[in-house]
Amino acid sequence: MIIRRATRADEPGIQNVIRTCYELLDWGWFPDDYHKDLYEIDFHYHEKGNEFYVAEQNGEIVGTAAVDFFPKIPGEVGTVQVDGFVRICGSDCSLERLYVLPSARRQGIGIALWQKTIDRAKAKGCMRMEIWSDKLLHEAHAMYENKGATRMGDRLCHDPSQSPEWGMAFDI
Repeated sequence: MIIRRATRADEPGIQNVIRTCYELLDWGWFPDDYHKDLYEIDFHYHEKGNEFYVAEQNGEIVGTAAVDFFPKIPGEVGTVQVDGFVRICGSDCSLERLYVLPSARRQGIGIALWQKTIDRAKAKGCMRMEIWSDKLLHEAHAMYENKGATRMGDRLCHDPSQSPEWGMAFDI
């Protein structure tokens, strides 16, 4: 397995991983809205100082993860409203788009991708990572909590389906 920075050429593989995961859960796909970032990785991530990573196994993209960086969210504990969104207090980065193909799960790929985002956040001097995860993704929540993330609240996602999510904080 190789974890590396995503390139524009990886976009079809990235879309395949995430769309496959969405289809298994019977979730909608919104390429002109909520998933638009997956069609322009450089613009939505790298050009803005954020990072998007892929996990490759035997030449195939089998997992994805991104980290977004932003000014520290006010407060120390709990959640707060920022620009109309519920956010985790004290966070200065967020985990985004962590997905692994079902055929590649339980091989440490999700943890390796998450660790890559944490390492990058540490290198940038970040202190707390915000994680928002759909309430149906029990295995993901267990992974985050086993590694030290703490549930801080919940919200409805800003996706068109308004899915309910758990919010977690991970102190880096």
